Amino acid sequence: MQTVLELGIAVAQRRRELGLKQGDVAAHAGISQAALSRFERGKLAEFGSRKLLAVLAAVGMELQFTEIGAAGSLDALRRERGGDA
Repeated sequence: MQTVLELGIAVAQRRRELGLKQGDVAAHAGISQAALSRFERGKLAEFGSRKLLAVLAAVGMELQFTEIGAAGSLDALRRERGGDA
């Protein structure tokens, strides 16, 4: 997964597989049902790490990091996002 949308879709799929409602997962994670809904649909520009980890825990998932090869520099990432280098 490389985007927030992909994360949201995976969480939604897992939540449905477990038979959980958005409101239940949101309450367990300490966020609003509306925020979870927007996250699952990729409609949030930013979703903080604490919120993400809480949602993942609520549906029995965790992050796993995998090296994918040569990545761009931090300066290149800042330029891509429109920030100052």
